Amino acid sequence: MDAAELRQMQAPIKERYKTDPKAALITLTAKGSTDSEGIACKVETGRAIAMAGLHPATGGSGLELCSGDMLLEALVACAGVTLKSVATAIEVPLKTGNVYAEGDLDFRGTLGVDKETPVGFAEIRLRFEVDTSAPQDKLDLLLKLTERYCVVYQTIKNGPKVSVSMQRM
Repeated sequence: MDAAELRQMQAPIKERYKTDPKAALITLTAKGSTDSEGIACKVETGRAIAMAGLHPATGGSGLELCSGDMLLEALVACAGVTLKSVATAIEVPLKTGNVYAEGDLDFRGTLGVDKETPVGFAEIRLRFEVDTSAPQDKLDLLLKLTERYCVVYQTIKNGPKVSVSMQRM
């Protein structure tokens, strides 16, 4: 796909959202079930079922997916798609590229070993490696726009309002 094809594909969508801003408000959902053996949660991905469990650093077997890894994988997936989309739009030819996400955790917080240790990632690093002939100013723009338009990156960076509730079935 080239820049013209991308613009042509997205033009009617953008126009619709300009004329009807409410049409752009979409609620994405995810569902999981704890009806499995062991300490695990079956997550319905829409294409398959992913079995999430404890990370080996908290006693897990390593056979199930770790939700922390899944968060980093979601960041890599979103950033990679955004990078490709932006590169297409601003006509930066990418021969190939890699996207890496790393996150630092102190599992003492998660396990309640140290009540002062925060639960969650202390730092997340996102890195791109690209093989391209584009000049540095275009690469700088590619990075800036990828950062701006990556939904998962912006969500992690800006911390949206989050609520939690529980009800009986």
